[in-house]
Amino acid sequence: MTENLELIQSAIRVAIVEDDADLRDNLCAIVSSGPGLSCVGTFASAEEAWNQLPAAGPSVILMDINLPGASGIACVARLSLELPEAHFLMLTVYDDSEAIFDSLAAGASGYLRKPMEPAELLDAIRDVHRGGAPMSSSIARRVIQAFRKPHSAPLPEPSGRISVLEKIAPREREILELLAKGYLQKEIADKLGVSFSTVRTLTGRIYEKLHVHSRGQAVAKYLGAADEDA
Repeated sequence: MTENLELIQSAIRVAIVEDDADLRDNLCAIVSSGPGLSCVGTFASAEEAWNQLPAAGPSVILMDINLPGASGIACVARLSLELPEAHFLMLTVYDDSEAIFDSLAAGASGYLRKPMEPAELLDAIRDVHRGGAPMSSSIARRVIQAFRKPHSAPLPEPSGRISVLEKIAPREREILELLAKGYLQKEIADKLGVSFSTVRTLTGRIYEKLHVHSRGQAVAKYLGAADEDA
């Protein structure tokens, strides 16, 4: 009895944030089947995770990017402040550089592309818990390619405090809200009925106005301002 209790207490505590109920249950079952792992909570949205997940005390959090409401990237940005010792592992069908780097900038330590084999997921959980940065091979290739390109320097922070919502024009706010929900720029262009170049230009203006240089930072700043104004 004492030995079983010690095993439970020493297990890697894993929480799951995934909106698809079947997949969420499947992920929990896979985690629970892994020796030395324990699924301590499942959550269907970023908002649910913000309110309930910290109390579960997970050491590893599996995070879907495309959640209803706020995106998984925004969820990581906020939870990483409350749970600085936790490790975030993104699970997504997206492998574009923008989503990858926004996730990493928000606080994620690993990035796996769906679907993945159960053994791959269990190995990744143990790896990220040890301090590693597990990534699917296609994701790692994107990261390497991106580092070979020049990056612009971060924009300076503004000297005075102005509400984020006052800076953003109506169309830019539409785009920012869709970015917060996990939509890619191409998907936003289709949804709003505008060209991809228009969305890219307006996204650049949003970054300039918010004094950020990634989607994760922009979304986190926007959501923080929305909470303050609520």
